[in-house]
Amino acid sequence: MNRFISIAILVAGVVFLIFGINAHDSIASNAKEAITGVPTDKSLWFIILGISGIIVGGLGSLFRRGIN
Repeated sequence: MNRFISIAILVAGVVFLIFGINAHDSIASNAKEAITGVPTDKSLWFIILGISGIIVGGLGSLFRRGIN
């Protein structure tokens, strides 16, 4: 994987994680969590995408394959 693409995926993962944490702390998520016990789906997906992007982008930038 190209190093530029890996870094872009890593940055996108960090952005998604920040959005997920902010969505998790929102009033709507707190209200739903108080009633049902689970946060909103949107916040969970943002957090999952953020963690996945950080892992994939980080590993892609560390373990780059060279073309022979």
